[in-house]
Amino acid sequence: MRSIRRQYHAVMNRSLIVLIAAFAALQFAVMPAAQRKPVAVFILAGQSNMEGKAQNILWEHQAVADETVEFFAPFRDAKNEEWVTRDDVFIKYLGRHGRLTLGYGSPNRTGLEYAFGLRVGDALKEPVLLIKTAWGGRSIRKDFRPPSAGLPPREVLAEELKKAQKNVTNRNAKHKRNEPLPTMDDLVKGYGKDYRAMMVEIQGAMSECGKLFPELKGRKLDLRGFVWFQGWNDQYGGAELEYEQNMKHFINDVRKDLQASALPFVIGVMGQNGKKPAKGAMATIQAAQVAMEKVPAFVGNVRAVPTDVLQDEAAAALYPEWKKRMEEWQRTGSDHAYHYLGSAIWFSRIGYELADAILELQKSK
Repeated sequence: MRSIRRQYHAVMNRSLIVLIAAFAALQFAVMPAAQRKPVAVFILAGQSNMEGKAQNILWEHQAVADETVEFFAPFRDAKNEEWVTRDDVFIKYLGRHGRLTLGYGSPNRTGLEYAFGLRVGDALKEPVLLIKTAWGGRSIRKDFRPPSAGLPPREVLAEELKKAQKNVTNRNAKHKRNEPLPTMDDLVKGYGKDYRAMMVEIQGAMSECGKLFPELKGRKLDLRGFVWFQGWNDQYGGAELEYEQNMKHFINDVRKDLQASALPFVIGVMGQNGKKPAKGAMATIQAAQVAMEKVPAFVGNVRAVPTDVLQDEAAAALYPEWKKRMEEWQRTGSDHAYHYLGSAIWFSRIGYELADAILELQKSK
């Protein structure tokens, strides 16, 4: 077990040392940039709801529907009757990059990034770069596990391996396959894999900024804030009980690895409960996220933003009968409760609120 832990820490340390060195080199390289305004960089990270789950076809309908046209007016170029494409806000989301407009969520969907970018772009005089790093179905306990959290206890890993091997054995029997059983090394490598992937994505987007966005070439990059929107997958197996300590490690490690000790950090508090009180694991995670504001080192530089109170009431009222009223539902929502009903309105409200919070933290720096 000691050798496994040493191997785990060695992998983490090697990966992060390379990233930190590259990040430092990047900062040095852009320091003597021309006397133009710097680029305000914001990181948007998390799981599926940070990916964005409101179907574009819903946006298209609600943008012109009488009951919602006013809400979507800021997203529309009224003169040309098309979606606003910002010339001062740029976005990199895994394999896609360009000027901010509709469609930077999951395939054929849009998330909070559109409203977030509009709000931040309107508030700042300098150009904005959004770097979105999000993958669905990820927990902070395992996938996004921060380096300083270390590995779970030996007995926990042993039990997890036992279950994983049993699952593979059952699949092999059911499908007549011969898939190899996972090993302890395989299991350990899964811890923190998306934290490391997130850092690679951030460093890559910043180091290639001038190539990805020629309009920004030669400008200094100014990291302004980090937005976290995640929680669903930590509701299971007792992971919610670790959320508070893992979140604290996460914030500290992100700041350390990005060399930004007081980087403004905003958490979108889990809110799929909507206007109903959260219960069980969800309530525990909500409390853990809100608790970050009271950590002494985080006071004044970390903000937790409730998202349940931003619920799209029309979508919430219709959702229980969405199968029976499909035609009406397709004009109101586009996904299930765990994805905020796929509501373009709900995701947009969240984006606006997270942007307002990060802008407020800018003022207090």
